[in-house]
Amino acid sequence: MSIEITCTVCGNRDKFLPYCQQEHFTVVTCQQCQFVFIPLVYRKSLSYHDYKSKAVAEAVKEGNNWLKMQRHRLRVYHIKKFITKGSLFDLGSGWGHFLLTAQAMGFGVSGVELSEEPYKYSKDVLGLNVQRADFFELNFINCFDVITLWDVLEHIDRPKPFIEKCYKALKPGGIIVIQVPQIDSYISKKLKCRWNMMGLDHVNYFSRNTLSRLMEDSGFSVRSMRSSWEVKLFIMYTVLPLLKRFKSRSKSTLRQTDQGISAEERQHFFNRVTRLPRPVLWILVKLHNTLYHVLSFCNIGEELMLVAQKPET
Repeated sequence: MSIEITCTVCGNRDKFLPYCQQEHFTVVTCQQCQFVFIPLVYRKSLSYHDYKSKAVAEAVKEGNNWLKMQRHRLRVYHIKKFITKGSLFDLGSGWGHFLLTAQAMGFGVSGVELSEEPYKYSKDVLGLNVQRADFFELNFINCFDVITLWDVLEHIDRPKPFIEKCYKALKPGGIIVIQVPQIDSYISKKLKCRWNMMGLDHVNYFSRNTLSRLMEDSGFSVRSMRSSWEVKLFIMYTVLPLLKRFKSRSKSTLRQTDQGISAEERQHFFNRVTRLPRPVLWILVKLHNTLYHVLSFCNIGEELMLVAQKPET
C-alpha cells in the first residue's frame, strides 16, 4: 500500500493487506501478526472530548438505571472470580453505570472520562469519583487492584503504550479487564465490511491472538478470554436498524438508513424497549443472564472479554 503504516502491536512497517475498503478509510491486516486496524492517517481529525451530545445525555437520564446496573452486575461477578474487593479504576467510564454497580457490590471506585457530557452525568447525577482527563496525562503508579476498559481499547490510537501505562498503574497482582469488538468472531467474519462495529471511531480490531499478544508483550499474563454478547448494543445497533429497514422496504436505502441513526435516537429506542413493569423486566433479566452465560460458555458473541494479571513481584 502507498500510505505510510505502522502496526501498533508488532511494529511492522511494510507488510500489510487490505481487509475492508470503506468509503472514507481502509481497514488493513498486518501480515506479520494478523492485527486488523485502521491506519492513523485516516484518524487525525477525530476527537473524543465531545463524543456524546447534551441531547444524548438527556436521553440517558430518562433511562432505567436499575436495568442498566443488572447488565453490569454480570461484569462485576466475573471480576470477583479473580479479585473480590479493593480499588477499581474504570478507564473511559462513560455514563458511570458500571462504576455505580461496582461500588454497590463492594469495590472502592474511581474513573476517568474524556467526553464532557458522560463525565458530568457520572459526577453530578450519579455522584461518582470521576475526573475528566486524558489518561496519558495522569500519573498512577501501583495504585489499583483492578482496571477496567469496557469498549475503550478499540478507540485508542496507541494501544501498546496505553496498556503499558495501565500496567504501571496496577498494584502487583492486580488485574486488568478489557472488552473489545472481536474481529475473529463468527458475526464479524460473516458480515465483514457490513459489521456494525466497523467504523472510523474504532481504530483497532482485536482477535484472541492479537489481544493476548499485546497483553503479554506489555508484561501481563492472560488469565481468561471469552466471547460475550451485549444485549443493549444488540437492541440499539441491530434491532433498531432492522425495524427502520423494514419500514423503508428498500434495499437501496438500507446503508443510508443505518448511517442516519443518531446516538440520541438509539438511546430513546432503548428507553422505550425497557420501559416495562419491574416484574416483567426482572423476568427478562433472568432470561438474558441465562442466555448470556450459555453464549459465553460456547464462545459465541461479537465482543471479546479478556482478564490479564500483573505479576505479584
